[in-house]
Amino acid sequence: MNTATPPLPYRVASTVEETADTRSFELVPVARQLPPFSPGQFAMIYAFGVGEVPVSVSALHGPHGGLVHTVRAVGATSTALYRLRDGDTVGLRGPFGTGWDLEAAAGDDVLVIAGGIGLAPLRPVVHVLLDRPAAHTRFGVLVGARTPADLVYREEVESWRGQARVGVTVDRPLPGWPGEVGVVTALLNRFALRPARTHALVCGPEVMIRHTARALAGRGVPAHRLQVSLERTMRCATGHCGHCQLGPLLLCRDGPVVAYDRAEPLLAVREL
Repeated sequence: MNTATPPLPYRVASTVEETADTRSFELVPVARQLPPFSPGQFAMIYAFGVGEVPVSVSALHGPHGGLVHTVRAVGATSTALYRLRDGDTVGLRGPFGTGWDLEAAAGDDVLVIAGGIGLAPLRPVVHVLLDRPAAHTRFGVLVGARTPADLVYREEVESWRGQARVGVTVDRPLPGWPGEVGVVTALLNRFALRPARTHALVCGPEVMIRHTARALAGRGVPAHRLQVSLERTMRCATGHCGHCQLGPLLLCRDGPVVAYDRAEPLLAVREL
């Protein structure tokens, strides 16, 4: 893990407009490159003259072989990153944090469940599992969003249907939406789960994570077979500043991916 070194310069090789306020961009090293990232880990991206924010890797290999990150414009730094264009330069540090434990799921059923932009940290998992079909027995992807306009990687998600069971739902449909309407947990009813053989990987808003975990528990999936990616304000990415503390966990160091049997009692504490 890269902890105290200054950011390395990376150039924007390509950009993709995902939604009205969300964009993916591929970064390639200008000179020296960072160590390899694993699915679920994040980078600290520095928008020169504005600030630095943590962003999960949304693809390990873009069209030009670089790292891909997906950013929603919600603050000054993320808005500056959203406005990046091909050829622009940013600073990159990493890799940081824990990744998805795919070895624990080897040979079993894998269920990926994402809410909104929470699909970004899970997208590399889907890529890995699609490339290694022998590593699992059954594979499903469930995606939820507020509206159809908020769905990221929409065409790519449709392309997964040939190799995985895919379900997509929205809270509020727009005119012409032909798909499901409702919360993402409702899609679980379409899947014949084998609880003792199922590993679930979940990322999204915290309330969605809690409801999804309860729904999976109701279907008999043990908490230790559920991994979640949690979010708190990260500043240093080295476990020193304490901004990302969740009880005894520092999520930049001990997360963001955490086994749910470890996270569950912490998420049950109000305003922790």
